[in-house]
Amino acid sequence: MRIAVIAPPSVPVPPPAYGGTEMVIDGLCRGLTRRGHDVLLCTTGDSTCPVERSWLLQTACGLTGWTAPLELAHLVAAYDAAARWHADIVHDHTILGPVYAGHRTGVVAVATNHGPFDAHTTSIYRAVAAHVAVIAISWSQAAKSDGVPIAAVIHHGIDPAAFPFGSGDGGYAVFLGRMSPDKGPHTAARLAREAGCPLRIAAKMREPLERRFFEDHVRPFLGGRVQFVGEVAGSAKSELLAGAMCLVNPIEWPEPFGIVMIESLASGTPVVAAPRGAAPEIVDHGRTGFLCGDDERFVAALHAAGRLDRRACRAAAESRFSLDRMVQEHLAVYERVLGAEEPPRAALTRRVVRSSA
Repeated sequence: MRIAVIAPPSVPVPPPAYGGTEMVIDGLCRGLTRRGHDVLLCTTGDSTCPVERSWLLQTACGLTGWTAPLELAHLVAAYDAAARWHADIVHDHTILGPVYAGHRTGVVAVATNHGPFDAHTTSIYRAVAAHVAVIAISWSQAAKSDGVPIAAVIHHGIDPAAFPFGSGDGGYAVFLGRMSPDKGPHTAARLAREAGCPLRIAAKMREPLERRFFEDHVRPFLGGRVQFVGEVAGSAKSELLAGAMCLVNPIEWPEPFGIVMIESLASGTPVVAAPRGAAPEIVDHGRTGFLCGDDERFVAALHAAGRLDRRACRAAAESRFSLDRMVQEHLAVYERVLGAEEPPRAALTRRVVRSSA
């Protein structure tokens, strides 16, 4: 199969540091290639994913440099490249791309929504679903699609072998994410202080709003055993996760997935999270972590996380969140779309989520 994959133009693939969507795209492209498929990644010129690549923009524009005309130019070039390459199917990971796909004759496309189904994106995906199969990344996200036909729900996957199994002997909890209120680094810092638990905060902090939030809401909690260690990636991130007794993830919005949680599980590190978004689909309460609905339960979970079996965390990552599983589920969608006269629809059934502690 010849598969053209279109990435957003804001971050290279793979990302040099923070960038969950781009990390997933990189893994998908590599996994499809290992299965013997031909892959064309339409991205930016500074991407290094080891597949055939095409680009209009030499360097990624960044989140602050993004504009609709810039992304549209990127998309026109991407669909042109896919046509010249004679792609069997296009997998679009942008929001605007599926709208443009409807104006291209002969394009067979699927699209993954990596963000929430809010008032704006829902109207877009509802409009394109007649000609593009829409993939959701969690059941929680899909439940808010409000009339958008969902072709499949495919959880993200990673290569567990890329994350060394850790003993958690560092004796600290870790927060990994963005310096943003919806990710909850301020809450993690406050709860760690209440619990008397050492905490290392590793977070992307490049934008002015992120720096302002840090100064106003996170810095007051720093000092002693609560430390900010900056943004981490690669082996530094893997080592940080492996040495942690738990990942603290007090998300304050219905996050569609949260790849850091499966990276933590792959490292053998339990996850202590708020029961929002996809967290109940990822964390097996009382076995691979804790889902905590209030501060008291969070504090108790920080003390109890070190007693959980880290092997169970690793096993969950290998069995439920592997890259191989993610690739196979995408291939099944591609095959269904190519064999159908119209985009396939999946009957969604609400999954039973695990109760919080």
